[in-house]
Amino acid sequence: MHYTPDINIAFFSIEYLMREIKYGWLLRYAHANGASMFFIAVYIHTFRGLYYSSYTHPRQMLWIVGVLILVCMIITAFLGYVLPWGQMSYWGATVITNLLTAIPYVGNDIVRWLWGSFVISNATLHRFYSFHYIMPFVIVALVGIHLMILHNVGSNNPMGISIKVDDEKFHPYYTSKDLLGVVVFLAFTSFFIFFWPNELGHPDNYVFANPLVTPPHIVPEWYFLPFYAILRSIPDKVGGVSVMFLSILTLFVVPYLLKPEIRSLTFRPLSRYLFWIFVFNCLILG
Repeated sequence: MHYTPDINIAFFSIEYLMREIKYGWLLRYAHANGASMFFIAVYIHTFRGLYYSSYTHPRQMLWIVGVLILVCMIITAFLGYVLPWGQMSYWGATVITNLLTAIPYVGNDIVRWLWGSFVISNATLHRFYSFHYIMPFVIVALVGIHLMILHNVGSNNPMGISIKVDDEKFHPYYTSKDLLGVVVFLAFTSFFIFFWPNELGHPDNYVFANPLVTPPHIVPEWYFLPFYAILRSIPDKVGGVSVMFLSILTLFVVPYLLKPEIRSLTFRPLSRYLFWIFVFNCLILG
């Protein structure tokens, strides 16, 4: 209600929200840090799915919809990062949108369509604001589909083996167990919101966007750093962009590439070591 998607006012409308609106700072910090917490939860969920081979038959579609949710989250978070119109917002938008010029023949046209102009301008900010508002509804719809498929095929057994026992009731066993996890995670989130609100952001985003001054280090939010590191590690633009997108899109074909006889890595020691090397590699890239 207080944000204005205008390149001359956007930055100051957020400062006004933070300083003048009652509890505006709480709303802003809960929104910004909430995005980080959303990514933490989804990354843990994805790695857990890989560890227990939750993508295998009959859960291939469940996994693919889950990866679609991740892709939509990445798009939504990127659009939101541009809206404060700080230095990192502007230059992040410039770098990431220019990656699309690597697409042969139509790349430049796609970028101009995204910008709504020949440069990043008011039209760009209006488009990003509109899409940032619409995308969460797409995510909610995908989450609904994700849950429908889950209820159809059932949850994966973490042991990866079929055990013929009576199913436990969801309530009170799982509700009480999950409630504990929710409370602990909310405490973790609250710590960042109230005591460390800017730790996961970048100080340059508190500087008004200036197209004539390039920051010494252009970095995205922390949850994109592994992908950004892949992009930067390859000197060729087309190669870097291709490998970066493939690092995300490969998840879509995991159910068709890997068809283990034994699902859980608990009983596959070599695969377990390789999995933790993979996790460690993601952290190092980040």
